[in-house]
Amino acid sequence: MHDAKAPRPRAETIDPKPFTDQTRRLRPRLVRCMSITFLLKNLMGTLLLPPANALLLLGLAALCRKRRWAFGLALLGGLLLLLQSMPPVANALMRSLEQRAGPALVEASGAQAIVILGSGLNIDAAEYGGDTVNERSLIRLRYGATLARQLHLPILVSGGRPFKASRSESEVMAEIIERELGIPVRWRETESQDTADNAAMSAAILKAAGVKRIVLVTQAFHIPRAQLLFEAAGLEVIAGPTDFKGRSSQPIGLFDWLPQEKAMQNSYFALHEWLGILWLHLARR
Repeated sequence: MHDAKAPRPRAETIDPKPFTDQTRRLRPRLVRCMSITFLLKNLMGTLLLPPANALLLLGLAALCRKRRWAFGLALLGGLLLLLQSMPPVANALMRSLEQRAGPALVEASGAQAIVILGSGLNIDAAEYGGDTVNERSLIRLRYGATLARQLHLPILVSGGRPFKASRSESEVMAEIIERELGIPVRWRETESQDTADNAAMSAAILKAAGVKRIVLVTQAFHIPRAQLLFEAAGLEVIAGPTDFKGRSSQPIGLFDWLPQEKAMQNSYFALHEWLGILWLHLARR
């Protein structure tokens, strides 16, 4: 158990990419290039994911409605939209990832730290007087705090500053886990913009502290891609999955075959991860 009276170690915020004088002069240009790349990557990803992927097919069919194949393309777009919004389909997509993540963590032999990944902020939340974490990040924080109590390991929180946010995700996460959950944070990675950044920048901080083996905390569907990236960054990873969405002990009912917004969202997350995994495998060739 965490001793509230014990002095807390000072949180370390380490820049994982120290700049020379020449690099500092080039940094604004690098940031602009990275921003454009990040924008293009997200734009392409959005067009390939629901509901935009189906709507794109429907729009193309409408524009080319005089072509023979337009009707078939419209049917394909409508069917894709329907399938991605059905709970059985969305759950199957989630299970395909969660099975790769493995079961809930029961043993963490040799782990030296817990890494909790951010997943976004609710910007300028009036009821909290500023930015706060979104639901996905809060789930990760709660489980990370639970593991910290059980395993007695230091925590690193990872997440940069989103557009229009007043602080980085990791700063907001650290504040919540320390003030509300009573667990100290050892390290804060404050510059990352995506999971690849989370891995590279967190690894730099942890390696400097002599940490080689970590427990990685994130949603179960996110574990397979995140683990690949952290291992590629040179860390040994023990998966700490949470928030399993594909599990269901209830039989499929009639209403489960009706389109639902939550199912569409789960299909989006699952397909996003599969596209990311595919991209990683292609990039390694």
